Amino acid sequence: MSVGSASLDHAGRSDGVLNADALRADARRQALGLLALLSPGLFVVFALIIVPIGWLFWLSLFDETGELSLVNYARFFEQASYIKTFATTFKVAFVVTGACVLFGYPLAYMLSQLPRRAASICLIFVILPFWTSVLVRTYAWLVILQRKGLINNWLIDLGIIGQPLPLANNFAGVVIGMTHIMLPFLVLPLYASMKTIDVDCLCAGMNLGASPAATFRQIFFPLSLPGLASGVVIVFVLGLGFFVTPALMGGGKVIMWAMRMEQATSLYSNWGAGAALGVVLLAVTLALLSLFQRLLGARATGVWSRR
Repeated sequence: MSVGSASLDHAGRSDGVLNADALRADARRQALGLLALLSPGLFVVFALIIVPIGWLFWLSLFDETGELSLVNYARFFEQASYIKTFATTFKVAFVVTGACVLFGYPLAYMLSQLPRRAASICLIFVILPFWTSVLVRTYAWLVILQRKGLINNWLIDLGIIGQPLPLANNFAGVVIGMTHIMLPFLVLPLYASMKTIDVDCLCAGMNLGASPAATFRQIFFPLSLPGLASGVVIVFVLGLGFFVTPALMGGGKVIMWAMRMEQATSLYSNWGAGAALGVVLLAVTLALLSLFQRLLGARATGVWSRR
């Protein structure tokens, strides 16, 4: 190798090193700029989410006398009422979520197939309940479902039943009231997901010989899963922390986790016990959401791997 070619090779390597250093410097500047842009949002997340959760966890570590103790968590294993309330909370959340999927998916599908103007009008009736207080809607359901309410009176007048049906102050009443309140939270994201589905994909499936049922099952439904998953997560998480409707529609027979928190803090002034309830509920909810995400991801992968 000549002296000139060696010099050129050394100069090339030097330029490459300088270029790599410059690229790394640009990357650091971009990262710092991005961090600066995100800092207000990160501060809000830290102040409104991280700090309260940390404070909640800190309170749960102290007993009624202010001593550092795990007695608040030991109650979950010592008192059967805690386990029963915990199971009731998740049972209500699961049933309400299932009911919302059962009624919400056909409704969202119907809205997605309507012309734009008709769909907009129908969406008004989906959003309309948001303009009314949850407390007012719950009392309205009490009037409708109670023993001498509208439904029982109509059924008795028509001769369908002889005795009033137990539709309120029980588990069924809680599910009915919460389903009515939660249904828009599933319909809206599901409808948005369905509207993004390309009609050409459905037409292509039918042109290849698929029946309408097969087209829906193999093309439309898998493409609507992201919206369905979003709605299910929203309804399920909101259902776990619901308070007003179970307290009124349950008639004291359906005790959920949020009601136990309210009793521990306001009735017994035991903030440690209430904080421990919140920490346990948060931990279990995050674990279930992680499991749900894994199952949904595996399901979506399995669906498309067979195509």
